[in-house]
Formats: sequence, structure tokens, C-alpha cells
Amino acid sequence: MTEPQPPRLLDRVRQVIRLKHMSLKTEKSYVYYAKDFILFHDKRHPKDMGVPEIRSYLSHLAIDKNVAASTQNVARNALLFLYQQVLQIDLPFLDGIEPAKRPQRLPVVFTRTEVKAILDNLEDEYHLMASLLYGSGLRLTECLNLRVKDIDFEYRQIIVRSGKGNKDRMTMLPTSTIIPLKLQLEKAKLIHHRDLAQGFGAVYLPNALEQKYPNANREWSWQFVFPSAKRSIDPRTGIVRRHHIYEDSLQRAMKAAIRKAGITKHGSCHTLRHSFATHLLEDGYDIRTVQELLGHKDIRTTMIYTHVLNRGGRGVRSPLDA
Repeated sequence: MTEPQPPRLLDRVRQVIRLKHMSLKTEKSYVYYAKDFILFHDKRHPKDMGVPEIRSYLSHLAIDKNVAASTQNVARNALLFLYQQVLQIDLPFLDGIEPAKRPQRLPVVFTRTEVKAILDNLEDEYHLMASLLYGSGLRLTECLNLRVKDIDFEYRQIIVRSGKGNKDRMTMLPTSTIIPLKLQLEKAKLIHHRDLAQGFGAVYLPNALEQKYPNANREWSWQFVFPSAKRSIDPRTGIVRRHHIYEDSLQRAMKAAIRKAGITKHGSCHTLRHSFATHLLEDGYDIRTVQELLGHKDIRTTMIYTHVLNRGGRGVRSPLDA
């Protein structure tokens, strides 16, 4: 009887990522850069390479492919993960591979008038989701991943689960979104009941909760607030179930709304979050309160939104306006 072959390297990368409950997006990125790293070095096995080859590959991305600093950092993190977590190789100076420096850029911010114009050009669930991005300071993925149990109407708050950095936080639930949200939940509940009647209705649960609570995935409280119009096959498990609305859908709707509103700024869904923070600071709210609502680990990240309050030239009045 022949012994089973050990899993191939990229399959091992996938296995470790799933054991650590990392996102599917992270899995795709890390697998891609591990494979690209190997191909760049003529299919040599990573265990036969080291820090010089990693630096050479990262330089190739920056110089030959002209990728952004953020992309180069994703590749760097993927290779650190490959060596440290998958291959269990402690290379000297591996942690000393510096991340690429991101250029210091000020965030694009919509004015309040522009936000209203954008929302006026969105309909149905897209209008509601964009309202939450702006009114609650949610990231796009945080909004899409909202579950029924995360909405607290009585205390008018939203609980953001496993946000950036795998942290939970609370933020406000705008009063103007309460009625639309309740209507959206009624719509989602009808979809869920129909799925249950057809033998489906199970939803993905994070952090291996399906093993701990085997029936929780069919409970109403765990369903997505914004379910997809169609069921799909989970790429990891092959199970057919209903996920949340795909992020590209809202991004396309947002892009069209910006165009219809006649706004020339290069904005996106995330610009609504920038606008949320800036407008709160304009209204006089304490920066640490805004930091908490945004879920920033370092207050220096939040400080970037004070640029709007400086009004150009740190509040200096132009001689032309004197």
C-alpha cells in the first residue's frame, strides 16, 4: 500500500491560512505571490532560497512591474508568512526586510452637499449601504459582513465584528437608517425563509463556529443583513449557500452615482468613510472619539483627517482675500 503524498506547497499555504481563519481575499493574495515568487526564480523551491531572493523579487515588483507600495507590502507579508508559518524556516534578518514606504497622500473627502448628491443617485439597498458607510464610518467589507445580530436598534448602535486587525468595535446607527434597515431585514428574512423551505438557508460562520454550534448557521440572527440575490458555491468547501452582496456591485453603483452627481473628485466607497471622520471633526467632536468609532489603532492615522480643518496653509488667510 503506497503512502499518501504530502500536500503540495501552495496547498499547504492554503491549509495554514484556513487553520488561522484568515480571509479568502488574503488566501488568494498569499497564494498568488508565493507562486509568483517561485516562478520568478525559475521554479526553485523556497526552502532553497532566502533573504537575497526575497529582496530581489520585491525589487522586481517595484522596479519592473511598478506596483504600488501597498501591493509590494502585501507580497512581502505573503513571503514572510510562507517562510515563518508554512515552512517553519527562521531565516536570519527575515523580519528585517523593510516594508515599502507608502507615499504621504491626503484622503479625498466629499463635502456634505456632494454626499447628499451621491446618495440621491443611489437606490434601494445601495442607498442604504452607502448611508451606513457615511453615517457610521464603516469600511465596505464591514458593511457587507453585517449580520442581523450586529444591529442594535434600541441602543442605536452597530457592532462591527472582526474589523481590520481582527478587532471588534461599536459605532453609531444613524436614526435616518432605522426604518430602511428594518425594511431591509424584512426583505432578507423572506429570502432566508425561502432558502430554508428549499433545503438551504445555511450561512458561512467565522472562526470554525460551525463545529461548535452546528445549527447556528441556519438561525436568523446569523444571516447577512445584505444577502446576495443568488446562492453560490463556497470556493473553500464547495457548499452551496447564500453569501452577502458582492462588493463589486456596490462599487459599481457608487461609481455611477458619483458620475451622475457631476462630481469630478476621484472618490470611491471608502471616500464616504473619510468624509464621516472629517465631518465629525468639523462638528467639534474629540479626535479620540473619532478614532474609536473608526477603529484606528494609532491616533496618528486619525490625525490625517484634520487636514481639512486647516483650510490650506494651516488656517492662514490668503492675501488675495484680505
